[in-house]
Amino acid sequence: AVMFGDWGHGIVLLVAVLWLILNERKYGNQKLSDIMDMAFGGRYVILLMSIFSIYTGLIYNEFFSVPFSLFGSSAYHCNSSNCSDANSVGLVKMHSQTYPFGVDPAWHGTYTELPFLNSLKMKMSILLGVSQMNLGVVLSYYNAKFCDNRMNIWYEFVPQIIFLNALFGYLCILIIVKWCTGSTADLYHVMIYMFLSPSDDLGDNQLFWGQRFVQITLLLMAVIAVPWMLLPKPLILRQQHFKRLQGRGYGVLEGSDADSFDMDREGDADHEEFEFSEVFVHQMI
Repeated sequence: AVMFGDWGHGIVLLVAVLWLILNERKYGNQKLSDIMDMAFGGRYVILLMSIFSIYTGLIYNEFFSVPFSLFGSSAYHCNSSNCSDANSVGLVKMHSQTYPFGVDPAWHGTYTELPFLNSLKMKMSILLGVSQMNLGVVLSYYNAKFCDNRMNIWYEFVPQIIFLNALFGYLCILIIVKWCTGSTADLYHVMIYMFLSPSDDLGDNQLFWGQRFVQITLLLMAVIAVPWMLLPKPLILRQQHFKRLQGRGYGVLEGSDADSFDMDREGDADHEEFEFSEVFVHQMI
């Protein structure tokens, strides 16, 4: 909703999901197609999405990408002959007060529309998205702590929180610093060359003192976190699996044939077949 807010699209989505909710008893007793079943199962989530899309669409002042002066007239007036065609020059602020709610319709069609809305939508989406990702990683810590699973804490939570914030958390800090300082730094350039040429001079893209040293440090932390996440847990699980197999083998040698057969059956029920490749791929994902 933050990135694609449009109150026209939101209304269409709201009408569709209200139809599913009002007829949920009817559709709940029917066999639906895969797509319809997925939409019906998430109807209340879609309801919230449509409401938030309408709300953010009103803020962006977009109804199928068309602006409306719903909350009064624009605070700007065009005094240029070609302004009616391009709305690119000649805008003069006529009122002391800004547009009461959302984006002033005068922004639409201007040369500065894309940079302005990009800062409003895309960067806000990044801040909210990274915040949600951090929340998920923190919840995984409490889940591992509740289950007393120290391996997940040290080989999943710790490297994940380091990798996430060394890259995307740092990007969020740069966004906030740029907003607060009014800098013209190109954050795309900063993040790309943080990987390609971390030791190069930042020039006009430097937002604070010591930024190059900070970026090199964060990059090294992110590089270290990758094998930290990827290798230890699968190798430890593999070693534990081999130890269990050895213990089962010794148990078979000590008992009779009947006891050995029963132990094999119990062992097969308790321990599923260990596939190192599957664990490795899961950890990589």
